[in-house]
Amino acid sequence: MSIIKDTDYKHWLGDLKSRIRRCQIKAAVAVNNELLHLYWDLGRDIAVRQMDSVWGSGFFAQLSKDLKTEFQDMTGFSATNLKYCKRFYLFYSQARLIRSQTDSELPDENHQVGNGLPVPIRQQLVDELENSLVFQIPWGHHVAIFTKCKSVEEAMFYVRQTVENGWSRDVLGLQLKSQLYHRQGKAISNFAVTLPEPMSDLAQQTLKDPYVFDFFTMTAPYQERDIEEQIIRHLTRFMLELGKGFAFVGRQYHLEIADNDYYVDLLFYHTRLKCYIVVELKNTKFIPEYAGKLNFYLSAVDSLLKQEDDKPTIGILLCRDKNNIEAEFALRDIHKPIGVSEFSLIEQLPEDLKSSLPTAEEFEEELNRLQNEPAPGPN
Repeated sequence: MSIIKDTDYKHWLGDLKSRIRRCQIKAAVAVNNELLHLYWDLGRDIAVRQMDSVWGSGFFAQLSKDLKTEFQDMTGFSATNLKYCKRFYLFYSQARLIRSQTDSELPDENHQVGNGLPVPIRQQLVDELENSLVFQIPWGHHVAIFTKCKSVEEAMFYVRQTVENGWSRDVLGLQLKSQLYHRQGKAISNFAVTLPEPMSDLAQQTLKDPYVFDFFTMTAPYQERDIEEQIIRHLTRFMLELGKGFAFVGRQYHLEIADNDYYVDLLFYHTRLKCYIVVELKNTKFIPEYAGKLNFYLSAVDSLLKQEDDKPTIGILLCRDKNNIEAEFALRDIHKPIGVSEFSLIEQLPEDLKSSLPTAEEFEEELNRLQNEPAPGPN
């Protein structure tokens, strides 16, 4: 009997492969953790010792050359990356450095300085960050975050989201570009009075305002059906914008009520909230009547689809524009959980308008011509 056909061998081999993969992941995480600590310490040394100020503008180039010569099998010692190491340290330590600055300005018997590093700074920062999520994501993710975020709070939001959702660098880049931090949990809703804790908080954080569908390419005018077709065509990107936990059930989902046919624009099931989610698209400004119709759909889904262990169905109304006060009034006496958000699209220019605009090459030629023209003389 061939060993490759033996059932016990196959099971053992499958288990062995799984263990090796887990070991590889653990090793990669450990290596990344050590690398980030190295970059942190390196950035701290440069910042605290003010090396680039002491030795001038050529410091980073010289340090890069020396490290590359000594560690030829390692990457990450370019002058640019060494500057990033300094920014990495200064960015995440900025708030704590301010608190420690007064105590560490003048060393005394309680604040000894060793290797040029004030003890309170090193002790406080290393202790607080040792078990932080900061050291759990790849360096490339960090560079994307601390070069685009304006505060540690904003940066840590993206760090947490990366760890929780396993974002690749490309996905992180999309979320940074769309400013997810400023949109998450910002929708107008009545969740606080229609859902129990902690589901209301989780549901609120699930919603964004606005939703940015920058992967759609449409020429106005277009209808809700056109938007739905684009959603189906770009379903993966749409689901990414919705967020983690959404499972697609159907488009124009049929509901039969009192011998009449009704169709829900988009129906999802949320695996974390344990409930159905009805999404209605309106390519217009919000009006109160939209909330009433969505409330009707939620009652229907709760009666026809919801199981005993499912939580109450949630409605999301996506409009091109809304007045927040008007939306709040519309939801005030509705007893089904509804959130109202705006959505934006990237519209293509009509072909006749495109043809009348200069190409990139023509624009560059005209710009060069203007730059090379002699300046006008005095009048």
